[in-house]
Amino acid sequence: MTAIQPFHLAFPIRDIDETKTFYQDLLGCEIGRSTDKWIDFNFFGHQLSAHVKPEELAQAKANQVDGKNVPVRHFGVVLKWKDWHDLAEKLKNHQIEFIIEPYIRFKGEVGEQATMFFLDPSGNALEFKAFQDPKQIFAK
Repeated sequence: MTAIQPFHLAFPIRDIDETKTFYQDLLGCEIGRSTDKWIDFNFFGHQLSAHVKPEELAQAKANQVDGKNVPVRHFGVVLKWKDWHDLAEKLKNHQIEFIIEPYIRFKGEVGEQATMFFLDPSGNALEFKAFQDPKQIFAK
């Protein structure tokens, strides 16, 4: 494969203003184009399009992974190790309620990673992770 290109993800939200506050003010995402029905964010170099469509919102079902209930439907980004720890601390300081508290998953195994799960204001599950060894991202 060639160099990584930005992905695009469109997802439902219930309210533009609360979504804007969460993604811009808490996660630091720049705002792109927007209307009263949708808003684009620069999500760590990727394009998120949040569309007001509350009837599409549903709590994600979970699967057991590493002894935790991981929401099957989720999205996020892989950060650098230090950036992940900085974000985890920021989220804790803002008293974000975690689905899965920040921890090291698969410790000592292939794919060892720092991970955390939490919800945006519309209930969309997000996962942020980091690898000390970036070569482990796609390790089998």
